[in-house]
Amino acid sequence: MAYNLGFKKHMLTGVSYMIPVVVAGGLCMAIAKIFGGAFVANATQTMPWFINQLGVLAMGLVVPVLTAGVAYSIAERPGITPGLILGFVALDIKAGFLGGMLAAFLVGYLILAIRRYLKLPSSMQGLMPVLFIPLLSTLIVGLVFYLFLGKPLAITQAAVIDWMSGLMGGSRMVLGVIIGAMMGFDLGGPVNKSASLFSNAMLAQGIYGPEAAKIVGGMVPPIGVALSVFISRRKRYTQAEIEAAKAALPLGLCFITEGVLPFAAADPLRVIPACMAGAASAAGLSMLWNVTSTVPHGGIFVIPIMGHPWGFVAALTIGSLITAAVLTLLKPVLKASDQLAGAEDEPEIDDFEISIK
Repeated sequence: MAYNLGFKKHMLTGVSYMIPVVVAGGLCMAIAKIFGGAFVANATQTMPWFINQLGVLAMGLVVPVLTAGVAYSIAERPGITPGLILGFVALDIKAGFLGGMLAAFLVGYLILAIRRYLKLPSSMQGLMPVLFIPLLSTLIVGLVFYLFLGKPLAITQAAVIDWMSGLMGGSRMVLGVIIGAMMGFDLGGPVNKSASLFSNAMLAQGIYGPEAAKIVGGMVPPIGVALSVFISRRKRYTQAEIEAAKAALPLGLCFITEGVLPFAAADPLRVIPACMAGAASAAGLSMLWNVTSTVPHGGIFVIPIMGHPWGFVAALTIGSLITAAVLTLLKPVLKASDQLAGAEDEPEIDDFEISIK
C-alpha cells in the first residue's frame, strides 16, 4: 500500500471535506441574523434562534471534520475516528484550526507507524483497525495535547490579555493594529480568542473602541479573501475555492470569520499574512477614527448603532482591499493540473457499498 506524504495534498483533502460544513453552518447563522437581528442568540425558542443554533452546532464540527479529513488522506479510513476525536480535543484546549491540523498530521503519521511496527498474532489482526489503531492513536496524541499544550496555551492567553490591557494608555492605533493582527492570525484559535476576550473585557468596563476593532478585524479576512478570488478566479484558485468564496463574502459581512478557514487551511503561509495585514490595517484605522461598538457581535447589522459608523465602513473597505491585494500578489498562478487538486480524494457515491442480508 502506497502513501502520499505530500502535505499540500493532505491539507486540500481535509479542506474539501470542511468546505460544506463551513458553508452550511455559516449560512445558517447568517440567515438567522437576517431574520432575527444582531442579538438573535438571545432570542431563545424563536425560529431565527433555532436556525442560529443549527449554524452554531455546525461550526463546532469545522475543526474536527478538517482534522478527520487530513488524517484520512494520510492513513485512509483508520484515520477518520481518531481524527474526529483529536479535532474536538484541539477545540477543547482552544488550539483552533492550526491545532486541529497539527493533530491531524500527528495522528495520521502515528497510524502509519503503528501499522508498520506493531506486529500482532494472526488471530488478532482483525482487531487492528477497530481497536488498536483508534485506541493507541487517540490516547497518545490526545494526551500529548492535554498534558503539553493545554496549560501553556492557557497561560499564554492570560499573559497576552494582561499585556494588551497595559497598552490601553498608549497609542490607540497601535492597540488597534495589534487587535486586528491577532484576529487575523489563527482565525478562532488562542491568539484570536485572546484579542476577543480582551475586547469583551474592555466592553464590560465601558470602553467601546476595542470592540469595534475586534469586529472589523474579524470581518476583513473572509471579505478580503473572497475579493481576491473574484479578481483572480481560475488564474490562481481552484473551482472549489471559487465556490467557497461565494459563501465567504456573506459570512464575512455577518462577522463569521470561519468563512476564510478553507483558504487558510489549504495555504496558511500566504493566506494568514494577507489576513493579518488587512485586519491590522482596518482595526488600527477603526481605533484611530474613534469608532466604537456597544455590542460584541453582529457584523453589518450593528453598523448603524456604532459610534462613527462611516469610519467603520471606511476601515472595513480599506482593510478588505489590502487583504485582497496582498493575497493576490502572494498567490502563484495555478498550473492546469492544480485545478483538480484534492478533487480525487472526495468521496463519490460509488465508493460506498451497502449490502443487506
